[in-house]
Amino acid sequence: MYKSLKDFIARLEREGELIRVSAPVSTRFEIAELTDRQAKSVGGGKALLFENTDAEFPVITNMMGSSKRMAMALGVERLEDIGSRIEALLGDALSPKASLWDKMRMLPLLADVAKWFPKNISGRGACQEVVWQGDEVDMERLPLLHSWESDGGSFVTLPMVNTIDPETGLRNVGMYRMQRFDKRSTGMHWHIHKTGARHYDAYKRLGQRMPVVVALGGDPAYTYAATAPMPDNMDEYLLAGFLRQKPVRLVKALTCDIRIPEDCDFVIEGYVDPMEEKVVEGDFGDHTGFYSLKDLYPRFHVTCITHRRDAIYPATVVGVPPQEDAYIAEATERIFLAPIRLAVQPEVSDLWMPVEGTAHNLAVVAIDKRYGGQSNKVAQSLWGAGQMMFNKYMVVASSAVNVRSFAELARLLRRADLSRSVIRSEGVLDVLDHATATCGYGGKLALDLTDVDINATVTPVEVPRTASPVGGIKLFDIRFVESCALLLLFADESRPIEVDVEAYLRENNIEGMKYVAVFDYQAMSMSASDLLWLAMANSDPRRDVKLLAGGELLLDARSKHPGVKDNPKRFPNVVMSSVETIEKVDARWQEYGVGEFIASPSRKYRKLWLSPRAEW
Repeated sequence: MYKSLKDFIARLEREGELIRVSAPVSTRFEIAELTDRQAKSVGGGKALLFENTDAEFPVITNMMGSSKRMAMALGVERLEDIGSRIEALLGDALSPKASLWDKMRMLPLLADVAKWFPKNISGRGACQEVVWQGDEVDMERLPLLHSWESDGGSFVTLPMVNTIDPETGLRNVGMYRMQRFDKRSTGMHWHIHKTGARHYDAYKRLGQRMPVVVALGGDPAYTYAATAPMPDNMDEYLLAGFLRQKPVRLVKALTCDIRIPEDCDFVIEGYVDPMEEKVVEGDFGDHTGFYSLKDLYPRFHVTCITHRRDAIYPATVVGVPPQEDAYIAEATERIFLAPIRLAVQPEVSDLWMPVEGTAHNLAVVAIDKRYGGQSNKVAQSLWGAGQMMFNKYMVVASSAVNVRSFAELARLLRRADLSRSVIRSEGVLDVLDHATATCGYGGKLALDLTDVDINATVTPVEVPRTASPVGGIKLFDIRFVESCALLLLFADESRPIEVDVEAYLRENNIEGMKYVAVFDYQAMSMSASDLLWLAMANSDPRRDVKLLAGGELLLDARSKHPGVKDNPKRFPNVVMSSVETIEKVDARWQEYGVGEFIASPSRKYRKLWLSPRAEW
């Protein structure tokens, strides 16, 4: 695999996947705006290497922001190749062994697995060539990105956060954003469901400081492994070794016993004191496409920083999809399908998580159905499996259908019997889900389409050419009526607290719809992809989805008025660049040398802005 991050960057450049930006750029807003334009270009655009930043180090962004670059990062031609390797490995390991000879044949397999285990080495690594200790420790010397106008500050966005369970000695490597507070401290944004938070609780019970070591860069397989949904007792560096087909070489940090990859670019050492009061962290323009709002998280105290002499700072920009994280999520989807099939749900033949669902909100599952109720069983089981517990909406279809085709899914949805196909539940949601009034907990909904005849004849639906505003609804849109009997409605621009959809349908003689989705008036010109993203993000199935008297399934995808009835107390804004940043990058475009002009994606999202602040 790669000897360093610099080695991976050289490969990107050879493959025509990298643009060098030699013009001076600011880590405050400018890099994020340029990256956002690339990320939303066809196929994810290019990786960007900013050689002249307002800090001491160059910055690379979007390095895994396409299917091709993600596969390159993991050393394969196609992401499916990794899934096939895992399936073959698990198939051999789990298959019955009828004889001693069959068992003996497993020895080479065990020997191969042993080669992937991380290896501790003595001495210092390349990541410790330069050491900042004492008065030299200064987080402000690192080129942390301040990405969006309402962000609470600058953040480390691709950290590999290394912690140790004090009770078992097992290591965890997670990825938790870190807001820089000052020269020697940051936030540590680990959610209650994350392993880092569990380790924190264990240190709190013991009344001890918690050592934490953060690594950045190195072989991109390390960065991917830190994001992967590994079980608590599995070492992420073992996964990295499997991906790169060679062990990760680990050196001891300078101020504690935690080990990190010797070839990474930066190491930030320190501690979290569980006895210390938590601090306000945020806002942050998150991967959901909305700001995650201020909340209390532990403070990370920095005691030492080391780096390579030729260090390059890796960063990612998250916001309205698609962004780089969509391709990281795609890799996870392909890589972990085999374990799901073999260990959790053997009937699952495919699992697709469309980018509009921002990793957790929407999943489409294909199953080999053999008996009644199987879809319900699959949905409930997946909602209890690892990070799939965060899923909010699920579609379950037959494996005879191409579930990665929106056209085929639309044909199924058009022919579904909604009186039988809706599966409801409640459970754990992502803490970042802003639509639920109970943080980290809300509704779940699945549609069982496994018995739908995709070729069944359907009755054409006729919609009037015009309709009168009624019940707080101003406009309708029929672009999806023919394909899946979905009617889009747009509320009055005054943003009424309640709308009466049934009155609107009745008064305008609109019949025969299966699905109705209501959006804010300001979303009326959005693309189908943007509307799907808004619908998944802005709704809680237990509050915002219901069957109307006419049999239509209604989804209220509007932004919610905070604190009203069952609405959340706070409701965030969509992530976007400021007008000033957009105009600055427009004016400097030729200086950057990044090719043909790309318009700012933020321009179309400005109309969704709820107020001058990130909450209203």
